[in-house]
Amino acid sequence: MKRIIIHDATPIAPFGEPASELRLLNKQLWLLQRDLLARHCKGMLELDGIEELPDHFDDEHFVCKDNLFFNQELVDEFIVQARARRTACQIAFALDDKAITTHALPLATGIQRTGDVYVAEMYYFPAGKRHAPQPLVIDTQAYEMGYYNIPQYMAPQQGDLVFQVPNRVFLSIESWVHIYLASTPFGVFNWARQVDDLMQRGRLANIRTWDKHDWHALRPKIELLLTSFGERINPFEDHWRNHFLACRKLVKVGKNCSIDPTAIIHGPTIIGDNVYIGPGAVITNSLIGSNVNIMQGAQVMLSVISDRCFLPFNSAIFMSSLMDGSMVAQNTCVQLGVIGRNTFIGAGSTFTDFNLLGEPIRTLHRGKLEDVCTPVLGSAVGHHCKIGSGFYTYPGRMIGSNTVLILDNDFNVIRRAVNVPRHDAPTPPEEDMHSEVQRTVYRWPYLYNPETGELRDPRPLVRRDVSPAEALDHAPDFDHHNPLVKHQPSAAFEAGVHDALPLAAQTERNAVAIPINEPQSIYSGGA
Repeated sequence: MKRIIIHDATPIAPFGEPASELRLLNKQLWLLQRDLLARHCKGMLELDGIEELPDHFDDEHFVCKDNLFFNQELVDEFIVQARARRTACQIAFALDDKAITTHALPLATGIQRTGDVYVAEMYYFPAGKRHAPQPLVIDTQAYEMGYYNIPQYMAPQQGDLVFQVPNRVFLSIESWVHIYLASTPFGVFNWARQVDDLMQRGRLANIRTWDKHDWHALRPKIELLLTSFGERINPFEDHWRNHFLACRKLVKVGKNCSIDPTAIIHGPTIIGDNVYIGPGAVITNSLIGSNVNIMQGAQVMLSVISDRCFLPFNSAIFMSSLMDGSMVAQNTCVQLGVIGRNTFIGAGSTFTDFNLLGEPIRTLHRGKLEDVCTPVLGSAVGHHCKIGSGFYTYPGRMIGSNTVLILDNDFNVIRRAVNVPRHDAPTPPEEDMHSEVQRTVYRWPYLYNPETGELRDPRPLVRRDVSPAEALDHAPDFDHHNPLVKHQPSAAFEAGVHDALPLAAQTERNAVAIPINEPQSIYSGGA
C-alpha cells in the first residue's frame, strides 16, 4: 500500500508552525504518522488537496491530512475494515461517539457532519479507478476516566471532572487545545486506559462468561502480575520498583539512566535514555524523553516531558506537554497547558486552569474568542520564549513565540542595591557592624517616618483625567494612630480608577524609603 499525504500549512497559534511540525508525544506529528503507518504503507507522496488525487490507482492507497493525530489501534481497525469492503472508504464516526463530540469537535473544522455521521479526511482507495469514498464508521470505544467527587464549582456535572478517553484515538490538530488533548487525555491517559482494560478482563469470578477478549488478556495479565511479584521479592532490584505500578511491564526505562532510590515512579510510564531523576521526585503515568533532568522534589503527572527538558527542584507539571529543550524553574506550576520548544519559565510562576467567576473558558482561535467546552484548561506558551519569575497566567491564554516577559513592578521588584554604602561612606564602628539593633528595616512598599510614626503607602490612587502633580495632592491619608487603616477615600478614589503614578512622579515626592535604626523584632510583623 502507498501513502499520500495532504499538506495543511495552517500555522497553529501561538507556535507559528503547521501541526505537522509540532511535537506530540515527543515526536513531530509527521514522524508520528510515518511510524504508525510503517507496517501498512511504503513510500509517500505529498499533495496540497484532495482534488489533486489521480483518477486511477495502480495499487492500494492510504490518504490522510498531515494534521491528523491517531494511534495504532485506530489506523489498524480502519485499514482492516476498508480492505474487507474492497471499495473506497472515508473514516467516519457515529453522532453519539462521546470522544468525538466531547473533545474532538470543539475548535475543529476537519471533522464535519455529513448526514448521520461525522467524517474526516482519512481515506482508503483500492487499486483501479477512483470512486467516491463511502463513510466507514469506526467506534473509538470511549471510556469515562477522570476525577470524581470533587467540589461542584469545578465540575458542574455532579462533581465529576471526567474525560472521554478513547481506545482508538482520532483528532484534527487545529489549535493548541488539540495538542493538549493529544498529549494528555488522548495520549498518556490512553495508556492508563489500556492497562485498566487489561486488568478488567479475564477475571476468574466471571470465567464462565469469558469471551475471546478475556482469553487474549489472560497471558499478558499473568505476565504483569508475575513480573511485579518477582521484583518485589528480588533483593537486587531497584528500590523504587517496590510497587505493582512500578514494575518493568509498566515503567520502561531507557539506557544510562540515574534514578534515585527515593523517587516514586508509577506506570504506565516511558523514560528515555540518559535521564536523571533526583531524590523525592514523583512521576506518574507520563512520558519522559531522552537527556532529561528531573531534580529533587519535582512532580510530573499525566504529562509529556520531551527531550532535553530540565525541571529543577519543586517544579510541578500536571496534565501538560513540554516540547524539547524547555525548562520550568523551581516552585512553578504548569497545569493543563502546552509549552513550546526552547522555552524558559521562571521560578514562582503559576498557570491557572480554573475560572473563578464561573464563566466558560475561551481561547483565541482563528482571530476569535471561542469556548473550549471544558471547565478547566491551562495556557499555551510558544517557542523560544523567556518568561520571568512571579507571573500568573489566566486560563485559555497564549504567549506567542519569541516573547520575553519581564516583571515590571516598582513596588516588589528590586532594581538596584538596597542599603549598600558607597565607597566614600564612613565605616561604622566595629561594635555596631553586627548589632541586631543597628540593622536597617524597610516596610516595602510602605514608607515609615520615625518622627511621626506614620506608615504610608507610596502608591497613590489617581484618576485618568488628572495630571500626576494634581493626583499627588489628592492621595488618601492614613490614620496616624493605626497606620494600616485608611480614612474614608477621597473624591479621586471614589472615581474608581486605580492607576499608579509613573515612576518619575513617584520619585518627585517619595524619593527613597526612610531607614529605621530600631530593633528588627519590633517591626517583624511587616505590612
